[in-house]
Amino acid sequence: MFNPFFSNQGPFKIRDIIELLSASSSTNNLDAEVIDIKNLSSANKSCITFFHSKKYKTLAKNTKASFCISTDNLKDQISDNCIVLIVENVLVAVAKVTKIFYPDSVDDEFDNSVLLISKTEFKDSVIYGHNVLVGQNVKIGKNCIIGHNTIIEKNVVIEDNCTIGSNTLIRNTLIKNNVSILDNCIIGKKGFGFFPNNISNYRYPHIGMVIINEFAEIGCGSTIDRGSMSNTIIGKNTYLDNQIHIAHNVQIGNNTIVAGQVGIAGSTIIGDNVKIGGQAGISGHLKIGNNVEIGGGSGVIKNIPDNSKVMGYPAKNIRKFLKDNR
Repeated sequence: MFNPFFSNQGPFKIRDIIELLSASSSTNNLDAEVIDIKNLSSANKSCITFFHSKKYKTLAKNTKASFCISTDNLKDQISDNCIVLIVENVLVAVAKVTKIFYPDSVDDEFDNSVLLISKTEFKDSVIYGHNVLVGQNVKIGKNCIIGHNTIIEKNVVIEDNCTIGSNTLIRNTLIKNNVSILDNCIIGKKGFGFFPNNISNYRYPHIGMVIINEFAEIGCGSTIDRGSMSNTIIGKNTYLDNQIHIAHNVQIGNNTIVAGQVGIAGSTIIGDNVKIGGQAGISGHLKIGNNVEIGGGSGVIKNIPDNSKVMGYPAKNIRKFLKDNR
């Protein structure tokens, strides 16, 4: 996965990973090198991946990874070409491995490379307000506007004809042409990923980024978390209203409209031409099809097929909802 924001410290020998995790494995080649950690669908030869839920059994059976972190109960559903590392808690193990490959992805410290935009190469090419800060290796295209007190951190890419409002923080993000981001947004921070522990919760590294595609608009006070293992993606011509939260790994399709105060939990995929009413909540790891309409205040806790109209909690066919609530 291309990512200009986090540096891969690999490769590591598989023996080191097995030792780190106290894992059991049938491999005889302990000197085999592992070049990266990726999810089931994007992993290639010499990568390590993970399989923690039967929901992803098809991906597990077809993964191209050389190694897979999993449990004894799930090992038989993994590709025959993949060597399994057996652990007790897959996600904790993945967090540990991700941390050694990408140690700079765990903490979200502020970017101390930033300078006032007036002291950078963008002083004459960007229209900007007071106290705008820009980090190293930032790219900003033609005809862009940035409001007061906004911070664009290192390696962020903003293409042509974009408008960024005031009091906004952008990091770990690629912004395509003609995007509008309004005031008071936080984009690209780490997601709400950790494992509870009574002494000290264990943080999950977030090595993904945010991609905002052409002609999208992000409303005031919205937050978009970067991905943990994959990217968080906002589709072309998709509009988010004010005070919306998009969690890590969420993918929203093209031409979708999301009204105010909607929350979308991690790893949910939303199709094209979807309309979501205000204050709706969508659970994680779901698939919302194309041309779906979700009524305001709804609670979505299961997948929704294409062309559906739903409302209520739990969300159900809108005709049934209206009939039940006459």
